[in-house]
Parts: sequence; structure tokens; C-alpha cells
Amino acid sequence: MSGTLTINGKTIPFAAGQSVIEAARCAGIYIPHLCHKPGYAPHGSCKLCTVFVNGRKTSACTYPASAGQNVVSDTPELQQDRLRLTQMLFVEGNHFCPSCEKSGNCQLQGVAYHLRMLDNHYPHFYPQRQVDASHPDILLDHNRCIFCNLCVRASRDHDGKNVFAIAGRGINKRLIVNSASGQLKDSDISIDDQAAQVCPTGAILVKRTGYQVPIGERLYDRQPISELALGKEDSHER
Repeated sequence: MSGTLTINGKTIPFAAGQSVIEAARCAGIYIPHLCHKPGYAPHGSCKLCTVFVNGRKTSACTYPASAGQNVVSDTPELQQDRLRLTQMLFVEGNHFCPSCEKSGNCQLQGVAYHLRMLDNHYPHFYPQRQVDASHPDILLDHNRCIFCNLCVRASRDHDGKNVFAIAGRGINKRLIVNSASGQLKDSDISIDDQAAQVCPTGAILVKRTGYQVPIGERLYDRQPISELALGKEDSHER
């Protein structure tokens, strides 16, 4: 069933099967997110896309759009929640943007700029996590993983390989590789897999490609994430 709903006072259409976040995106309304990607099953893990639907808080990526809904996505309370969640993601891992080769192409960094994040607010955890450089073409840096599950879903649903999974809970939560050794070199992952390309941070990197596009000319250097997430790309060569 299709129809219309209201987001931030604006009446917009939605198509059958769309979530609130997809209806908003099609209408040119950006709702910050990290674990959501068009074409992927919704997961609702990052909670950045939390909105009010008819006065109740819910994840916009998992909540189905329906006729007559009143959605509010931009309030001081929601923006403060998103800022604090983003700050927690930064301190729970080792995200040193000036020295990261994903800088400028990193969605976590892009969201932080969008939210006008100026500091980390919380004390750093400085976790000691492994870097798996065993694969000839792909590097896995657990220090930068935010557990968005995108690589898990990409490998399972799009690549048909089940290379990745999430294990443990709380501070012991970690991304694992489904191979006998637990290393990428012994998995079925390929450089052409979606799982190798989908990471929103610098946790999964294709080797020997890090600085092909100079810093200052990368995606979020040229345009804010709020525009690129809506498909409003500029005319520069990517």
C-alpha cells in the first residue's frame, strides 16, 4: 500500500514496502545513519536514525512507512542523542582521522561533521585490537569497526559467502572472520565482493588504493554527507 506521511511538517509520498528512512531519502530529507544502506536489509544497530513516529521513538530504517504517520526527525533532543552516540563510537575505537587513509571517504567522519562534533566528550577507551593484514588485497583493522553489520549482510546476502559475523557482547563484542584460522587470508573473500567495499569506516580497506584520490578531493571533502546520501553528487570525477 502506498500513500503519504508527514516528516517535519512536510507531506511526502511513500511506496509500498518502504521504511521511513527510505521514504525520507526519496523525498530529499536526510536522516543521519551509519548501519543503513539502500538495497540492504534493515538492521537498526547504530540508532542514529532514531526519529519520533506519532510521538514514539523508533529507528527510521526498520519502521515501515504507513499512511498518516507524523514523523519528526530533527529536534534538539534527537540531534543531541545522535551527537552523543557518534562521540561514543569515536571513543570506543581508535578513530584518528588525520592519519586514517579513509579520511574524506569515511561515513563516520562525515556524520560527525554533519552533527558539528567538535570533541569526543567521553574518555577514550584506547582498545588494543588486532589488525589483520594477512590477505593479499584486503586489510581488516578491528580498531575502526563500529559493528554496523554491513559487511556481514553484504557477504551473506549479496556475495553468498558468510565471510563475517559478530561475536560476543558488550566490551567483548568483535567482528570475526569465518575461516579455520580466523584470518582473512583463509576466507573466501575477494577484492570484488561487496563485503570488501561496503565498510562505512576504515575497518575494511582494499590495499594499494588508499591515496589514489588525494585528501581534499574525496567524497565528503567536496560535499557534505547530507547531500551525498540523497544522491546529490557533484560533477567531479569520483
